[in-house]
Amino acid sequence: MSPRLTTLRPGLNTRTARRAGGLRAAALGTAFVALLTPALSACGGDVSASAGGATLKWASSYFPGHWDPVVSGSGAQFRELALVYASLTRTDEDGKAVPDLAESWKYNAHGDLITFHLRPGLKFSDGEPVDAAAVKSAIERAKKQKNSALFGDLTSIKSVDANGLDAVLHLSQVDYQIPQLLGERVLQIASPKAAKDPAKLDQNPVGAGPFIVKQLIPGTKAVLRRNPDYWDAKNIHIDDVELSSAPDASTVVSGLQTGVYNFADLDPSQADAAKKAGLDVFSQPGFNASNISLNINKAPFDDDRVVDALRYAVNRQEFVDKLTFGHGEVTDQPFPKEYVAYDPKSENSYPYDPAKAKQLLADAGHKAGDIKLNLVIPAEDPQAEIVQSQLAAVGITVTIKIDKNWATPFFAKDLAFSLYSTTGRDSAVQTLTAHFGPNGPLNLSTPYEPDGFEAAVGKVRRTPLDSPQYAETLQEATRSGLKSKALIFTYSSPNLFAKSKQVSGLPKNPAHIDWTGVTLSGSN
Repeated sequence: MSPRLTTLRPGLNTRTARRAGGLRAAALGTAFVALLTPALSACGGDVSASAGGATLKWASSYFPGHWDPVVSGSGAQFRELALVYASLTRTDEDGKAVPDLAESWKYNAHGDLITFHLRPGLKFSDGEPVDAAAVKSAIERAKKQKNSALFGDLTSIKSVDANGLDAVLHLSQVDYQIPQLLGERVLQIASPKAAKDPAKLDQNPVGAGPFIVKQLIPGTKAVLRRNPDYWDAKNIHIDDVELSSAPDASTVVSGLQTGVYNFADLDPSQADAAKKAGLDVFSQPGFNASNISLNINKAPFDDDRVVDALRYAVNRQEFVDKLTFGHGEVTDQPFPKEYVAYDPKSENSYPYDPAKAKQLLADAGHKAGDIKLNLVIPAEDPQAEIVQSQLAAVGITVTIKIDKNWATPFFAKDLAFSLYSTTGRDSAVQTLTAHFGPNGPLNLSTPYEPDGFEAAVGKVRRTPLDSPQYAETLQEATRSGLKSKALIFTYSSPNLFAKSKQVSGLPKNPAHIDWTGVTLSGSN
């Protein structure tokens, strides 16, 4: 499977992060030092699951290396952090922003100011009030904290006024994406009192979400209990959660069979075994997309003919068949086909055509074997081997280079050729700018951007989400971004899970795991 390193700023999402090491696995590798000194919440006392209660036993491939949402909230582990933290908004099954901590919001007439009105009477698990001051603190910390993974996501927010339960966001531009943006992934809100010491918060999370951490063994296990003060506690029917870092993929199914777990992230290679074991195997909708990243500021990618040759050399179906065991889909965009931002007019613009790829290389003056590339990745990866094989078929020699510190040159835009995979974002504009914008973290060719992209994205920001023109305007921006020579999208892998029959079905919220209404046998 491909290296979707879950702690990187844009948000990534694959199990080989455990093998890849990169960032998340580094935290796991040192976690066992802390096994004998678990960090307990202020509550203390017995931290085992409640006797006779409904306990979710979740084996997670993305156990957080950090529990400070400012540090960790942009990666795939935001799903686990959502056990503890709530946000201003969240997304429903249509992917639209709906109330969470904020019960309503309203823009001014111009669209450059938005007021979020918070639910009254809420408090964090340390007793501090959930009010506009907490929102202001969370946004300012996300923008200013040195190790924040979110600062690049909040550029439209100029300042925040806190007026009791009203958080007034002054924007640097008209931007109707804010309710989509400030959801579960980008602004999970921590107690300002606890966040005064970010390092302590990182291992003693304090939020206003559906559960409260009672024990945390860094990198290994967290024990949580239902938060009676959560605003929607009446619809949370799980009493306790035991979140464990998933073992090797091959042992997850047996753990589910024996009751060690009753819910787990599932590697596609284990899907058939899980089904044969009588487990419920299902996919949650998502925005996952993998790509080949090119730096057009470096040879040979400064020649459009070479870039187009690579586009035609890619057989996307091979990625799906070999890496997702048929559970994924081919993609040439950062959005799934059923999503509002997907542009049908751009579909299959560069179909698999190795003969055309060879001709383009010849037109550019390159004979077979002339072009030699180093593909730099963080760990061994079958995806890289597929790229190597497909490019060899058109006369390009690829040498795979492993660099465990790959993130540093990637985000510094020093690499010429690499791979990347993301989970996307709730705001489609944020996904677009991350990939195609001149300062986008996923744009290896910074400061390059395709002609017309900035204007197209600006038009989307100025279009209200409920406008009849929104879908068409958004798809035009996607079309503009896909003119970029910096990325070649390949495939989308599923958000695949397995659970015991004890656990009821989950809401189908895109990219999220929502425990609202979920029951376990024996729960209330």
